[in-house]
This record gives sequence, structure tokens and C-alpha cells, in this order.
Amino acid sequence: MTVVPYLEGERTPDRPDATGAIHGLQLANATPAALARATVEGLLCGLADGLDALAAQGASIDRVVLVGGGARSDAVCRIAPSVFGQPVLVPAPGEYVADGAAWVHAGGPAAPTWSVGDTARYEADPVPQVRERCVSSPPPAAAPAHARLPATS
Repeated sequence: MTVVPYLEGERTPDRPDATGAIHGLQLANATPAALARATVEGLLCGLADGLDALAAQGASIDRVVLVGGGARSDAVCRIAPSVFGQPVLVPAPGEYVADGAAWVHAGGPAAPTWSVGDTARYEADPVPQVRERCVSSPPPAAAPAHARLPATS
């Protein structure tokens, strides 16, 4: 089962008209655990798309650090390395996004030199099939004709 979590489009990669979907849902796999795992994998595939977009612009991705709400989820932390294809570091909870915004606003040097300090390290073998299953919705022009009909009131 695959969950495409684009409930309000997606910013990276630029898919403003993308929609969410659940693919491969059947009675045999319609369990809360399977749906939860597919949702976490879909969320992580979206983040991996963002990493791919950075790499396509020449950024070197030498580590993945998870922060924020997702980093407090054991499921996210354990599944992330298999989706990203590399170990994931999770520092202690902090205001990392706010600190980064302040650093940028203050005109910090070209690249931060922060240490992530004490971190938990999560590792897993890459599972490329997860990324292969995570496909975006077709663009509106490619959607079936009945899906493009105006809504009725």
C-alpha cells in the first residue's frame, strides 16, 4: 500500500496541483498498522524528494538530521534511513528551525558550522522499492475526464 500525502499540493518538488491518494488498499492489507506505515513512508518520500531537489542543484547531502514533530516519532526515525538510503541523526528536541531562521536573518556565513551535539543515530538498509511506490498524482490535464468535471452543488 502507498499513501501519497499531498493533501494540499506539494512545494518541493513543485507540484501545486498534486492530490493525496491511497494506492493498493485492499481488504487483506486494510489494517491500522499497514495504513500508518504507508503514511509514514509517504511523508518520508516527500522529504526524500526535497533532498533530491537539493542534490539536483549541486548540494552535497552528507547527512540527514531529523528535527521537529516527526523526529519525536519512533516510527518516523526507524523508517527514515531505509527511505533516505543513509543514516539519520536525531538531536535532542530544540528550536532548530527558529535558530536557523535567525541565523539566516542575521546574515550568517555561507554555511553554518553548528554541531548537532548529542544525537540518536538510526540506521537501516536502503529499501528503494518504497521510493519507487511513492508516485505523485497525475497532473489535472492527464486525469480522467470525469475527474475534471465541475463540481455540482
